[in-house]
Amino acid sequence: MRFYKLAPLCGVLLLAVVSSGCAKLRARDQLNKGVAAYRNAQFQAAIMHFKQAVNLDPRLLNARLYLATAYAQQYIPGGESEENVKIGKQAIETYDDVLKMDPRNTTAISSIAQVYYTMRNFEKAKEYQQRRMQVEPNNPEPYYWIGAIDWSICFPRAMEKRRDLNLMAPKDPKDPNTLPPIPEKARVELAEKNGPLVEEGLKALQKAIELKPNDFDTMAYLNLMYRQKAEIEADRATREENLKTADEWVQKALNVKRQAAGGSGGTQ
Repeated sequence: MRFYKLAPLCGVLLLAVVSSGCAKLRARDQLNKGVAAYRNAQFQAAIMHFKQAVNLDPRLLNARLYLATAYAQQYIPGGESEENVKIGKQAIETYDDVLKMDPRNTTAISSIAQVYYTMRNFEKAKEYQQRRMQVEPNNPEPYYWIGAIDWSICFPRAMEKRRDLNLMAPKDPKDPNTLPPIPEKARVELAEKNGPLVEEGLKALQKAIELKPNDFDTMAYLNLMYRQKAEIEADRATREENLKTADEWVQKALNVKRQAAGGSGGTQ
């Protein structure tokens, strides 16, 4: 008698298991179709398949990751149209859904940071690069990006200050290091804004070059950031020392590039 009473319940449970299994198989199929469309640059079709995969199996992490990446591919960096901004936000929100399931997913973290960077939301971009540093403390990339972001904030401020004061032209056209120094009052104002970012950026870039010693891009940004440090220095000798260090990083970067070209046997 007990068997007959349990039989309907077992049937319902079995049906639920089978249905769940079928949904997961269909989700996998939609994921595969989405990947094929994505690889053929058919992003709208890919998005449709990835959405269906997520609906069929909400726990299918790769479907959410691919969906976010497909949105990101549709986003035009720096484009300010309402539709473009919406696509960028969709990419961020979908990557964030991945992080809700897997908080240490570095692909999602770095991708959100990159989208924010191209949106010129530098504070949010930095926030996610700092989060990435916590997950991957020995990866040079987030340190590099912290430096690049800090420079992207500092440089326009310095240029705006120079334009306002008509100090854009170097004394020697062949030597950018002969740009006239910013007057004291304006320098102090600039130092208050840029000083902490310059120090943070240099520290991050130095860590990046420690982890990846021959990286051309990091060397290039070390050059740029030392020039920003020179902009806010009160002492002339210290300013010139920073410019000398910047020039040294330029030379190191060029040497790395030459060695890479020589090693590949190619010419540019």
